[in-house]
Amino acid sequence: MALPPNTLAELGRDMARLRLARDQIKEIEAARLERLERAPATGPHAMVRLLARVLGVGIETADMLVHEVLTRQLRDRRAVARYAGLTGAPDESGARRREKGLARAGSARVRRGMIQLAWRFLMFQKDSALARWFRTRTENAKGTRKTMIVALARKLLIALWRLATTGEVPQGVTLRPAAPAASPA
Repeated sequence: MALPPNTLAELGRDMARLRLARDQIKEIEAARLERLERAPATGPHAMVRLLARVLGVGIETADMLVHEVLTRQLRDRRAVARYAGLTGAPDESGARRREKGLARAGSARVRRGMIQLAWRFLMFQKDSALARWFRTRTENAKGTRKTMIVALARKLLIALWRLATTGEVPQGVTLRPAAPAASPA
């Protein structure tokens, strides 16, 4: 049975929008790679290239983290976690104290990206200390994986901050081999 003409026309318009979006994404990715190749060893570009060496972290995620968080002058690990919105929101009144969940006061883009990266990190870095930490806390507990993934995202962001600022590779994390330096021509 043939598709009705209006449905076929709508499908054609949807496909044209999809092609346009894919073309724009390719342009953005090409511009990012060109920008990284122009000055690969200086400033934020070096940080992006270093983070992208971590197995499970892509160029898009590394670029977002560097430009949103890691190039800022944050004083310590707590400030890094607060900026990303990965800290708790305690409710304190007199002697009563309870946790209300995530503060959500930080960058929503970084928070969402780090939670996605934490799930991806569990797949690609199974032997790392952070993945083992997560598994030991969630293996026998029901319903804690979502809560603990936020804690893992916080720990992972702090570990990546240390990697980008001091060069300290997190324990057990596998890095891709460094790309050869481009010769100045």
